[in-house]
Amino acid sequence: MLNRLFAGFLIVIASLAHSHPGGLDKQGGHTNRTTDQYHCHREPCLTLHRQQQQAEQEARQQQRAFSGLYERSDWPHWLDEDGDCQDTRAEILIATSQVPVTFTRDDRCTVARGRWHDPYSGETFTAAGDLDIDHLVPLRHAHGHGGDGWDERHRRQFANDPGNLLPVSASANRSKGAGSPDQWLPENRDYWCQYGQHWQQIKQRYRLLITPPEQQAIDRLLSTCQVTERHP
Repeated sequence: MLNRLFAGFLIVIASLAHSHPGGLDKQGGHTNRTTDQYHCHREPCLTLHRQQQQAEQEARQQQRAFSGLYERSDWPHWLDEDGDCQDTRAEILIATSQVPVTFTRDDRCTVARGRWHDPYSGETFTAAGDLDIDHLVPLRHAHGHGGDGWDERHRRQFANDPGNLLPVSASANRSKGAGSPDQWLPENRDYWCQYGQHWQQIKQRYRLLITPPEQQAIDRLLSTCQVTERHP
């Protein structure tokens, strides 16, 4: 029910945001030319705006309730699915290193060194110990946006999905926490376009809830792609 309500609001708000910037539109609002923000002045816009705020508040309350039930151990990750002693972390490090990696021991289970570009900071790292493997859409966030109802197989798949994993600096990963794009963004602005694209793709692939503030932040990130295309 809540998902359908959000979807309806997103369509309405999207139509409002693209209204003519001069005077009031048929919804009773207009876009400020200076700030590019939409403002409501009369009905039905005022009611729609109040309903959106209520839906956002309910989403935040729902997220807090889900987060209280979140247990990281319920999301099995860093698994050795193929039995070669290299877990998900090691395999991601091997796959993303710009040079052949070296290992801590002869059994080749744990990666020691390589060369990795951290898209969050824009820095390059050569010691695997300086890196965390980040879930681009965090496990706690996924839990609070629909993943709480998944079975263990689905949680395991999400937690070890290479498409949702990035080697990044430990400090960037811990700064991000479980933040969504409306709460945290990479320091490296050159990655914002891809960050927005990847976040949206993962959310859609796993059918996770996207709240209105989150969608607005994603839209801002995607707008940087247009700038990049115009100025390669």
